[in-house]
Amino acid sequence: MIRLAVETTPRTGARASCAAGPGRRNRPGLADRLRRDNPAAALAALLWLAIVIVPIYVMINASFQSQSSALGGDLLVPTTHPTLQNYKLAFQNGFMHLLFNTVVVTVATIVLVLGLSVPLAFAIVRARGRHSSLLVFRIFLLGLAIPAPVILVPLYVMVSKMGLYDTLWAIILPTVAFAMPVTLLVLVGTMRDISEELYEAMALEGATPARMLFKLVIPLSRGGISTVAVFSGLSAWNGLLFPLILTQSPQNEVLTTGLWSLSSEYGVDIPAMLAALTLAGIPMLVLYLAARRALISSVVGFGGR
Repeated sequence: MIRLAVETTPRTGARASCAAGPGRRNRPGLADRLRRDNPAAALAALLWLAIVIVPIYVMINASFQSQSSALGGDLLVPTTHPTLQNYKLAFQNGFMHLLFNTVVVTVATIVLVLGLSVPLAFAIVRARGRHSSLLVFRIFLLGLAIPAPVILVPLYVMVSKMGLYDTLWAIILPTVAFAMPVTLLVLVGTMRDISEELYEAMALEGATPARMLFKLVIPLSRGGISTVAVFSGLSAWNGLLFPLILTQSPQNEVLTTGLWSLSSEYGVDIPAMLAALTLAGIPMLVLYLAARRALISSVVGFGGR
């Protein structure tokens, strides 16, 4: 009986491995499962993809055309005589200066948002006084209920009295303040998912809270941190209200206000404006590609939660 059991065990294992092997190799992808299990969802996904991709294609295609061909031709048809004149015109009208100011505002916003929100979220999650930390968290979340236009007048007065009017700091600081509620909401939820046993293990090793933050929390929260970095970066990059109200001189213009003024200067020069918009979208695309893996893992984590 013992010999029989020994001889049959490898065969069973072989059959199990054979059964599992092809299934693992031939496992259908997400797109295949979506088409097979839910054709309506697949069709909706394709429709949404077309809604997103087609305007981008039209913008890029028209940016390489002349004014006459863009207005008189079909923008869905690839141009047969591309020209770089529109991009040259964008650079001649101060695009690099606008880009530099926007990059400064965006980088400063991301650094300040992460520098403030990551330690604060860690303190809220790990604070001994649960009621006080929860109160602080809820006070920050009240910012979600305050739209920016409502406080423009007091914000303008405060910025002017601080001597920050018509500076890049007048754009950076309000953008950081309005990004903090969403940032804390994401980071607190991410850090609460870290197992309590990991904190206890580091505490037994004599780790300080600062070491726990840098050695444990930040590495395990990369998805959430990448998400809030992209969110705050997009808020700063695409922001129009604060630059429009709190700055006025050309040296402090950013892309949103600068392109807005270029549109009135160009009038109906659609290809030149689309060329500037194409250039303005490249840095955010690079930021997304750099953080896409962490973003996807964060989205999957929130969906599983």
